[in-house]
Amino acid sequence: MNDPKIIIALDFPNATSALALAERLQPTLCRLKVGKELFTATGPAFLEQLMRRGFEIFLDLKFHDIPNTTAQACKVAASLGVWMINVHALGGRKMLDAAREAIARTEQQPKLVAVTLLTSMAQADLAEIGINATPADMVLRLATLARNSGLDGVVCSAQEVALLRKHCGAEFCLVTPGIRPAHASLDDQSRVMTPQAALQAGSSYLVIGRPITQAVDPLQALLDINKEIGVLQ
Repeated sequence: MNDPKIIIALDFPNATSALALAERLQPTLCRLKVGKELFTATGPAFLEQLMRRGFEIFLDLKFHDIPNTTAQACKVAASLGVWMINVHALGGRKMLDAAREAIARTEQQPKLVAVTLLTSMAQADLAEIGINATPADMVLRLATLARNSGLDGVVCSAQEVALLRKHCGAEFCLVTPGIRPAHASLDDQSRVMTPQAALQAGSSYLVIGRPITQAVDPLQALLDINKEIGVLQ
């Protein structure tokens, strides 16, 4: 079974730009992530266009609401045929349980993962909103909550992967944004790691955006990273 480790973030404002990139990629080498900006601009029909091209989709909408509303949103998202969806772990146990139960009743069950902390947040950002725990402690608490609620995994910084792998087990899915090849700019990410180091630490999937999407040759950038992590020779 083909299981690409790279998820490319389609951080574009419109379908034209996103499709132009997708046409230059290969679905056997990556999956695609559609987030709030692109989904708001294009809607569910755009996901169908990507899936017709053979791509599996991570629908990154970070549902975070009262349990019933979140459950209904997850149910609708699952009906779109996407590969993975996410909720925000800060919604608490009742919300996570409701999301899991809603997915379990759908015909096409996507992977369900929970966001722990955004990779743009550092210690000072947590303190400013009244959270006195370290990022690692907070991530571990939220990941444990997600695991105990029966979710497939979490979205977390690669810097917390080794800790979560130790505490949450080998089968728990760890999706890591903030991945940057050694030569790439950090942009607006605070907690980052190279692709190879992230996989060695225990990441299941790597979310990569600008190092591929803004490359002169996106397919070559994708191939280079796959070679770096040992997927291609």
